Amino acid sequence: MSEKLQTLIIEDEELARNLLRSYLKDQTDIEIIGECENGFDGVKAINDKKPDLVFLDIQMPKITGFEMIELLDYKPRIIFTTAYDQYALKAFELNAVDYLLKPFSKERLLAAIEKVKQRIQNEDNNDEKLEELTNSRPGEDFIDRIVVKDRHKIHIITVDQIRYIESLDDYVMIYTNDGRHMKQKTMKYFENNLDPKDFIRIHRSYIVQVENIAEIQQYEKESYVVILKDKDKTKLKVSKTGYKKIKEVLHF
Repeated sequence: MSEKLQTLIIEDEELARNLLRSYLKDQTDIEIIGECENGFDGVKAINDKKPDLVFLDIQMPKITGFEMIELLDYKPRIIFTTAYDQYALKAFELNAVDYLLKPFSKERLLAAIEKVKQRIQNEDNNDEKLEELTNSRPGEDFIDRIVVKDRHKIHIITVDQIRYIESLDDYVMIYTNDGRHMKQKTMKYFENNLDPKDFIRIHRSYIVQVENIAEIQQYEKESYVVILKDKDKTKLKVSKTGYKKIKEVLHF
């Protein structure tokens, strides 16, 4: 870490950015190295400038603060700033340094910065910060979109576009009508965060959107495959547990 905390502000409201600047202006150990009004600009700024600390709003246009973190190559320390208290537990569970509920005082802000300094002193490995932040939109029980990074492009996939998901160890391949996208998430994550009325884990390797199932065929005793509604009539294996889940959801 440099002598001063290199700090980035990512906040869509100008008044909020101005307030943060005014609170920080006389802090000799803080250097503001940039400001961004949305998550897309925030991703580029963090990856380019590699700040020590980021003040990050959660609710922003285009992508949320949680989704933005999903796209980062470099993981800074995060202090969330938001007007909504329902996200606090999630933020702390996922190792945010602090969570400032608007409107917050200068004293509360400085206390959060002290936490950042303490964490830096105690860190053995700076790379383990916020690795598992969810890409769910805050405040919802199940995710309704997935943010993926493909080289220099960012794709936002709504869950109704997903045909099926295939396990690739610590990654998954997400298949849509327009192509496929790799994401560093586990199958367990998607099994827990996709609506079970719409998505079934039919096998340890596959999660399928219910509406994309065209047929279920038996090919051996107690062995089944599902055939999907696509031009290739994709066939996917079904486990015994998966077959039971399909029966429960489709009521047959």
